[in-house]
Amino acid sequence: MASDKELSDFLHSVETRAFKRSVYHVRDQEAALDIVQDSMLRLSEHYADRPAEELPMLFQRILSNCTLDWFRRQKTRNALFSNLGDFESAGDDGDFDLLEALVVDDGSQRTESAEDTTARAEILRQIESEIQELPTRQREAFLMRYWEEMDVAETASAMGCSEGSVKTHCSRAVRALAAALKARGIKL
Repeated sequence: MASDKELSDFLHSVETRAFKRSVYHVRDQEAALDIVQDSMLRLSEHYADRPAEELPMLFQRILSNCTLDWFRRQKTRNALFSNLGDFESAGDDGDFDLLEALVVDDGSQRTESAEDTTARAEILRQIESEIQELPTRQREAFLMRYWEEMDVAETASAMGCSEGSVKTHCSRAVRALAAALKARGIKL
């Protein structure tokens, strides 16, 4: 059984990554924050009696389910209120900054020119844009595998699908991203 401190430390360690992952999925910061908070509450309420080593997988599964629930609610709401502009979902407000997530620590004290900084920022913006254009399941698998650094089995468990499906989603996501970035003239 996880102690209160272990549960608290775990939730603190995943909050930023979970939020960024949710923003990529739903493209709305307020909705992403609600999803993460709801996921954390569900973990605390229903699974606090589980061993600490089970918490990461449980949380990933809960987060995925909360995200799917959000999409279902949006689909239902949009179907009911499709003619009422006031009730349509808000678009991407552009406040999310991928550069906040980038940590470069190569140990050197070199400085980067303004031109290089601007070019890097533009490339990261374009990569972020292309990730957001991926189909939902591909984006989810790609982010879990390469952003969250989860292995195939963990990703499959969190997504509720087979390991083969995870590999397929990731492969398709990587091919789509490579083609889209190549079309934009970006070589990584």
